[in-house]
Amino acid sequence: MPTTRTVEKWAAQVRAGNIRAISRAVSAIENRSPEAESLLRELFPYTGRACRVGVTGAPGTGKSTLVDKLAACYRLQNKSVGIIAIDPSSPFSGGAILGDRIRMQGHASDEGIFIRSMATRGYLGGLAQATGDTALLLDAAGKDMILIETVGVGQGEVEIVRLADCTVVVLVPGLGDDVQSLKAGLMEIADIFVINKAEREGAEKLEEQTRAVLQLVPERDGWRCPVVRTVATESRGIDELASQIERFRQHLCEAKDRSAKALAYWKDWLLRLLERRAVERVLAKGMSEAEFDLIVEQVAARKKDPYSAVSEILGRSGS
Repeated sequence: MPTTRTVEKWAAQVRAGNIRAISRAVSAIENRSPEAESLLRELFPYTGRACRVGVTGAPGTGKSTLVDKLAACYRLQNKSVGIIAIDPSSPFSGGAILGDRIRMQGHASDEGIFIRSMATRGYLGGLAQATGDTALLLDAAGKDMILIETVGVGQGEVEIVRLADCTVVVLVPGLGDDVQSLKAGLMEIADIFVINKAEREGAEKLEEQTRAVLQLVPERDGWRCPVVRTVATESRGIDELASQIERFRQHLCEAKDRSAKALAYWKDWLLRLLERRAVERVLAKGMSEAEFDLIVEQVAARKKDPYSAVSEILGRSGS
């Protein structure tokens, strides 16, 4: 375990925006190293200033290009930017299939932007388990805007709403039944809709359909979800998108139930952390990994039902 002085020095380097210190910290978070929690404890009092923007939508909508251009827009406004790009996990190494080395190369020499690709490592909902901690880290590092690009898994990709202050849902014309793309979770979580690749045929129809569906959705806290057209490859509509994000941020600041939302956010965070800690402690105290795997095999072979298996595991741990 690192000493208190070592962690304090590391935290100071992160707060100063030292790229190597931040990169090392993100790696520690992803690897769930013991020093990561000590570092985050040290940094937590310096968080709460950044605006977290989630960018989600189906694969092929151009989320990466949109994030790239949005980051460039913020840099022109002299805002520092952190980008967390969530990628599918490699089935062999567990790492991100698409790494930050091949993403957004135009920002490689810009010290005002920190870009990190993270693997989902099997975590559902379009996010990596370490995403929230990394967002806290970048907040403490002084980033004004934190852009979180989810993996792109479709309608089930709604976990981002738990983490982001503003959720941008990206659509494109021509991906099949446009109305179907507006169903369920994505419609409910969007704060802003973006119709990207708007130069394509069908963009106007998709916008009309989106606005029509929005008429059926009640306003949330007085906010009517806007629809922005963009052509990210040509940087068209990016300024308007940035403007709408700022409008939503101001709306949040003026919302009557702002404190209630903050309490709900941290309640959810604590429950998730408790859940993870409880699982870790139960397994660490109750049995070895080999014993746990044996129970898994018994359940898979229908020799034991999962409910009895969980009761046995809890019984072994004394819980």
